Amino acid sequence: MMINADPQELAKFGNLAHRWWDTESEFKPLHRINPLRLDWICGLSPLAGKQVLDVGCGGGILSDSMARRGAQVLGIDLASKALKVAKLHAMEAGTEGVEYREIAVEALAAERPASFDVVTCMEMLEHVPDPASVLRACAELVKPGGWVFLSTLNRNLKSFLFAIVGAEYLLKMLPAGTHEYARFLRPSELAQFCRDADLDLQCSRGLSYNPLTQRYSLGADTDVNYLLACRRPL
Repeated sequence: MMINADPQELAKFGNLAHRWWDTESEFKPLHRINPLRLDWICGLSPLAGKQVLDVGCGGGILSDSMARRGAQVLGIDLASKALKVAKLHAMEAGTEGVEYREIAVEALAAERPASFDVVTCMEMLEHVPDPASVLRACAELVKPGGWVFLSTLNRNLKSFLFAIVGAEYLLKMLPAGTHEYARFLRPSELAQFCRDADLDLQCSRGLSYNPLTQRYSLGADTDVNYLLACRRPL
């Protein structure tokens, strides 16, 4: 089976792996948005006692925080260095209920179908060659009635200006080259991938950044960053 991953993308995040838990590093935006996305997930599906899968977990920022909300979390990724950092952080921080594994989501779907109450796939779909394949695997992995939470970047002029020109080149919030505009997904495209995977779309939220206050917020504006919540039918 072809691995649905871009070697250049894996290398890019692997080379930054040692900085993943530095809250002032290139990963500062992830640390800043994590409480927002965590509360949004918990508001729709409280995590305590749940079996949770975090697809494209990277260094474990979301995985770790979901485990601290009482979930049993499995974080998966194909970036070996990032996973080592995630495991090391869990050991150092004494986080219980989280484990990490280097495996493609499609392979895990074949191995453990309908095993998870919640599946998250955040800030990852814009980095893979075939996002629809990831969605199908997520739909197979979640239990009937379970939730799938997604976040990615919209594809339009505003998102190009904000997420690439602004964030990578002007504000230097992210390393230049972090994102490739052609891989951004319009909400309508992602929603279609969800429907094709037999997931029912429940709600969406936009994630906005105010450069003056340097604050992130969730709201109705999905022009740049957005989140989708879906459920697998019973």
